[in-house]
Parts: sequence; C-alpha cells; structure tokens
Amino acid sequence: MAVAQNQQNVPISSGPSWVSRAVGAQSKTQTNKALWGYVFSLPWIIGLLVFWGGPIIASLYFGFTEYGITSAPKWVGLANYTKAFTADNLFWTSLGRTFTFAALYVPVAIVGALLLAVMLNQKLVGTNIYRTIFFVPHLIPAVALAVVWTYLLQPTLGPVNAFLRDLGVENPPAWFTARDTALYSVTMINIWAAVGGNTMLIFLAGLQGVPQELYDAASIDGGGVWAKFRHVTLPLLTPTIFFNLVLAVIGALKVFTTAWVATGGGPSYATWFFALHIYNQAFLYFKMGYGSALAWVLAAILIVFTAFQVVTSRRWVHYEGA
Repeated sequence: MAVAQNQQNVPISSGPSWVSRAVGAQSKTQTNKALWGYVFSLPWIIGLLVFWGGPIIASLYFGFTEYGITSAPKWVGLANYTKAFTADNLFWTSLGRTFTFAALYVPVAIVGALLLAVMLNQKLVGTNIYRTIFFVPHLIPAVALAVVWTYLLQPTLGPVNAFLRDLGVENPPAWFTARDTALYSVTMINIWAAVGGNTMLIFLAGLQGVPQELYDAASIDGGGVWAKFRHVTLPLLTPTIFFNLVLAVIGALKVFTTAWVATGGGPSYATWFFALHIYNQAFLYFKMGYGSALAWVLAAILIVFTAFQVVTSRRWVHYEGA
C-alpha cells in the first residue's frame, strides 16, 4: 500500500518540476536562437545605423546650419528654409517642373507596365523570351542608358533623327537640346525604362496570383475579355497597383540621373528638377547646409504624398479575404 502510494506520489511531486525544466530549456533554446540571429544580422544593423541613420541625423542638423565643408558648421536656425521658400529663384520652378514630370510619368508608366504585363502573362510560345527581351534594358545602369539615348537623340547625327529624315520629316525634334522638347524627352526615356522594368515584373507576379477559377466562372457567366479584366483582374490587382503607384510617385519626385547626364538641367533650366537642384547646391556649390535643408523639404513632400496615398487607398484597394 505504501509502495502504491509512493508510485502515485511520484508523478504528482516530480511532474511540475519536469514541466518547468522542459519549458525552461525550450525558452533558453529560443533565446539562444534569437541571440544568434541578432549576432548574424549585426553587420547589417551596424551598416544601417552608420551609413543610413548617421547621415540622416547629420543632414537634419546641417539643415539648420551654414556649412561649406571647408569651415565648421554655423547654426543659423530656420534661415536655410526661409531662403528656400522666399529667396531661391530656382526652388519653386524646379519643384513645379518635378511635379510636371511626375504628372506625365506616373500614369503612363503604370498603365504601360500593366498592359505589358497583361500581354506577357498570356500563354504564348516564347513568352519567357519576350519577358527577357523587355526586361534586359532595365539591367543597364541608368548613366549608361542616358548616354546611349543622348547619342540616339542627337539632333544632327543621331540615328533617330536620321530615320525621321528618311521618312520625309524635314525638321525633326531637337530632343534634349531644345527647351520645348527637353522635358518631354527626359520623361520619354524614364517611361521607356520603367515600363519594362521592375514595375512590369511586379504586375506580372500579381497577375499570376489571380485564381484561374474566377476567370472560368466569368466565362460561364458570359463575360468577355474586357469584363474579365474589369471585374476580376483589376479588383484583385489593386494591392499591386497601389504598391507600384507609391514607388512610381517616389521615383518620379526623385528624378535625377537622366537629367544630370543628358542635359545637366538645361537647356535654360528646362530639366532642372528638384533633386538636381539639391545636388548642385550641395556638391557643386558646396552649400551643404542649404542642400541638406532642401533634401529635408523633399523628404517631407515624399512623406506627405505617401501618407495621402495610404489614406486614400482604403477606398479603392481591395485585399483578398478582407
């Protein structure tokens, strides 16, 4: 009877301690895994803090100073921002030109990339080859791409104008060298690069995520190609459209490389975008304090536009299962 009583008492007395030891060992294992995760990610974290966080904080401070690299920063408070909004002749014009570029670039790039993705999503022979052909130009560095287009659109000796003359066009466009066409030429190149690039790939991934059963159901109900696209594809693709739209707006407001390489902001400031204005103030005229202030103005604009898109997306973005 005593033995039976002891056998019954063993699990009662030792059970909780065994469970606690198991839980403690599991917790220790999870802690070790988390610790080693932080150890392996430490190089990236340090790089983020040093090469991203540090410059961001430094630029915020320099924006309130007069800093010309060769001398120590001198605190001037809001003088740089006051100068930007009231005394800089190129501030508002460059900002307006950037908004004009964005208004031309964003809708055409989004719609063009979507249509191209729809075409490449068809189950045709050689589809993978077509996808590669359209995406390869996106792999070319932006500077090299601008140099190539500068040669192609050279007014006198460029192949494009030579081809237009062969077609009978007596006075082909001057492209980058004319004030009336420079902005549209830069916009055209950026749209060409965007349509077949990451924007198209993201749309293609989104299209491949649309269930085929929904298209089959639409076919049974008598829906044609346009009806399927409007009532099936677009609603399920709105999260992808929203994502690409945010990236496109940010990229458009930061436009820099093509104008810097192909036109230098000219002719007659026709392509003097806001990012180019920041670059010239900071790295050409060495007004680091003023350039930092302009950079934070651009950052504030990007934050406002992105927040606006996030808020308004609740009205038109539909998530599956939501």
